[in-house]
Amino acid sequence: MRNWKHFVLVAGLAVSIGWLGAQQKKQPPEKMVFPSKFGNVTFLHAKHVEREKGDCTVCHDKLWPQDAKAPLNYKEGMHKPAEAKKTSCAACHVAGGKSFASLGNCNKCHAKPGAKG
Repeated sequence: MRNWKHFVLVAGLAVSIGWLGAQQKKQPPEKMVFPSKFGNVTFLHAKHVEREKGDCTVCHDKLWPQDAKAPLNYKEGMHKPAEAKKTSCAACHVAGGKSFASLGNCNKCHAKPGAKG
């Protein structure tokens, strides 16, 4: 009887730890930093998730892969094509979009090292 109770306790603990681990893995990063020669871009993921009321499908996977290690392919010279097609950041950050347009607002996303703000 004692071994059975011990087994149940250990099994329950293992399941709980596994469940907690799975829940932790599903947590998105609060922010991500993308290097750029024009100033690194700090993407406030938590703010975007909040704005979309937790609906990850607004961006994933149609605009961005849902994987922090996947390449974003949003590099120099990509702003204008993205704005024209309303892809990647420009799905929302374009004139008439959900959020501020990237055109003329470089410093809202790009921050030079040592810059305040």
